[in-house]
Amino acid sequence: MNDHPASTPLRSLCVYCGSASGRQPVYADAARALAQAMVARGIRLVYGGASVGIMGTVADEILRLGGEAVGVIPQALMRKELAHAGLTELHVTPSMHARKMLMAELADGFVALPGGIGTFEEIFEVWTWAQLGFHGKPCGLLNAAGYYDRLVGFLDHAAAEEFVRPVHREMVIVDSDPVALLQRFAAYRPPAVPKWVGGDET
Repeated sequence: MNDHPASTPLRSLCVYCGSASGRQPVYADAARALAQAMVARGIRLVYGGASVGIMGTVADEILRLGGEAVGVIPQALMRKELAHAGLTELHVTPSMHARKMLMAELADGFVALPGGIGTFEEIFEVWTWAQLGFHGKPCGLLNAAGYYDRLVGFLDHAAAEEFVRPVHREMVIVDSDPVALLQRFAAYRPPAVPKWVGGDET
């Protein structure tokens, strides 16, 4: 693999988000706004395959507007997460690990909508892969209603305390406007930096 991977045209976007809807309707509104911005640009959705919560909202809006929605769900979660029956494609994987790998392979970028622990873990994992030079795809947070404000503040703190290099902190694109976020994704160029620098490998 190249140390400095080239950027990839944004044709498919992996959206990580919750299987719950959250306390405020603004989160579902943000999911629909992102879906609208994606369909307007011909960007296909890749997501976790569920029909419930914010996951279902973003997929439903993509499909309502005539876009493509590709779900990837592990066999063990087929019943628990209520797999979406109306998707363009639904891939069923043997494990959670296989699910995440396939989602990463199918997507040209990664964005987290408001979600819970699984959403956090997924966006942090692909950001780590980007930091290590395993891919050159953009990673970001759609910061609906300030949901990620404290997380962004903590990431800035981690950089200030020199546990995260500034160039790696800047890899995470944060915006509250889905149109602006997608524009920044389209313009993204991965930094040409060494992968391993004095204990900064994680």
